[in-house]
Amino acid sequence: MIEIFDTHCHLNAEEFDGKVDEAIRQAHELDVTRFAVVGFDYKTIEKAIELAEKYDHIWAIIGWHPTETHTYTKQVEDYLYSKLAHPRVVGLGETGLDYYWDSATPQEQERAFRRQMAMARDLHLPVIVHNREATDDCYKILKEEKVHLTGGIMHSYNQGPAYTEKFLDLGMHLSYSGVLTFKNAPEVRASAAVTPNDRYLLETDSPYLAPMPYRGKQNQPAYTHYVAQEMAKVRSVSYEQVAAEATRNALNLFGLNEKDC
Repeated sequence: MIEIFDTHCHLNAEEFDGKVDEAIRQAHELDVTRFAVVGFDYKTIEKAIELAEKYDHIWAIIGWHPTETHTYTKQVEDYLYSKLAHPRVVGLGETGLDYYWDSATPQEQERAFRRQMAMARDLHLPVIVHNREATDDCYKILKEEKVHLTGGIMHSYNQGPAYTEKFLDLGMHLSYSGVLTFKNAPEVRASAAVTPNDRYLLETDSPYLAPMPYRGKQNQPAYTHYVAQEMAKVRSVSYEQVAAEATRNALNLFGLNEKDC
């Protein structure tokens, strides 16, 4: 049986209100059977945990998104600590840096990023990193904050091979999204081709970043299938091999036992 793990989706987004069961059904039809739902503020964190409690094959990842870090306070940090202890939470994120949007200053983002990195070390959780137009600073902070102690994921990885080697040297996993299927992303395909068998993951970031042939439409966890197909093409291996390797990598990183899920 082919099984794929969508390691980063937002079934807690408004776009999926009242449609989660249908999204899961559609995903199963395309071999996508496990899901990590990411919460990044109070509302989405509560919803992510609610879904993880309700569905056996959903787990939660929670943190404070870089665009929300202008609201990061001691109260937020205490809240995160309490929620990260939940048994269905398997990672901290998404945290990181986003210099595209200006809702939070670089200084606010860096402070919250470093604070969450410390939290991840304390709780022994992998860190899921959002990086948009901030690659140099992301790398610097991850290295300084000793991310190798926890491991983590470069979410929706979109860099070329030069940076790929650097992030791999930090002990990071690289998660490939629908961007892999875009015609204007040859550098991402080049990275996917050289990422080691035990260090790549698959994701959708749904409802965002739909892959070809659905680019521009609402993304679905089911579409991890198309990311897996493209990964197989790029790596010159079978779809079945990609599904097995990526799922095994996710289970290992999240500390999940195959028999328990």
